[in-house]
Amino acid sequence: MRINSQNSLFEIGVSRHPRVTPISTAQAPAIPVRADLIDLAKPGIVKMVAITTGVGFALGGVATAWSRENLLFIGLACMVGTVLAAAGANVLNQVMEIGRDAAMPRTASRPLPAGRVTPAFAWFFGIALTMLGCAVLAIGAHPVAALVALSTTIIYLAGYTLLKPVSPVSTLVGSVPGALPPLIGWAAAWGGTSGGLDRFAPWTLFLLMFVWQIPHVLAIAWRYRDQYSQGGHLVLPVVDPTGVKTSWAVLAWSLTLIPVSLLPVRAMPGVLSAATLFVATVAGLAMLYSAVQFVIGRTDKDARSLFIASIMYLPVVMLTMVFDAFVIARWLA
Repeated sequence: MRINSQNSLFEIGVSRHPRVTPISTAQAPAIPVRADLIDLAKPGIVKMVAITTGVGFALGGVATAWSRENLLFIGLACMVGTVLAAAGANVLNQVMEIGRDAAMPRTASRPLPAGRVTPAFAWFFGIALTMLGCAVLAIGAHPVAALVALSTTIIYLAGYTLLKPVSPVSTLVGSVPGALPPLIGWAAAWGGTSGGLDRFAPWTLFLLMFVWQIPHVLAIAWRYRDQYSQGGHLVLPVVDPTGVKTSWAVLAWSLTLIPVSLLPVRAMPGVLSAATLFVATVAGLAMLYSAVQFVIGRTDKDARSLFIASIMYLPVVMLTMVFDAFVIARWLA
């Protein structure tokens, strides 16, 4: 990334790829169409953030026996605020990566590199969504929840996004904001001065999300390693052309995921039962099997299988926790 007197903040990353033409206001409408606004927000990522935030809220609520008043309103504010803040962070991320996105076929058609949205509008849109989301969380849910959401955005942009063209460590840094949403939900449901984040239980959800993301992201990076290299993303598969380091990293983190996924049961007795223990173990072993296959073959097909296994793992384990907390653990009590 290079910024000089001829480059504005709107053109960050473009100078890295000379064939990419900076987007001008004349190339895009003043107000983008709804489809482009939705694309800017990355709805797939927002959906996952909403689900994991909801899990944190549900488990935090059960853990406190739903002691907060007006929980329906708080839950609604928590979800709306989180969705807005996550969408805003995604928009700002795309503004910062216009040049790199334009250099990769899989992202070149996005609204900003394709010229359907101006960077100026995207900056305004992203900041407005982020501020509105944090305000909704602070006023309607809990100040700690808003602080976690704001921290998520800052780490995502100032840490992960800026590190991607610099070091493979960006994957580890990026796993932090990806793991924070359950804490937003937990803090909103728990209340009190600390939002319950001075306890170990919510951080076990953070650890689960953190560890899960690494093999998940590496599987994607391996499949698109040529495009990532073309786009200037210094992810591990780009600097590891043989895939040896990548495959062993995938195996190590997939193996770590199994004991980490059992921590929430230990940290939340009476909330989670052996049902979560069983499902998390089986799902973890299935993902570990895919990781072993990737170590052996290191093909794009193996990476795709690992990606699918990781995509199935998270909702299965998270939704099992919610069902366990609401039904099974109560029935066993």
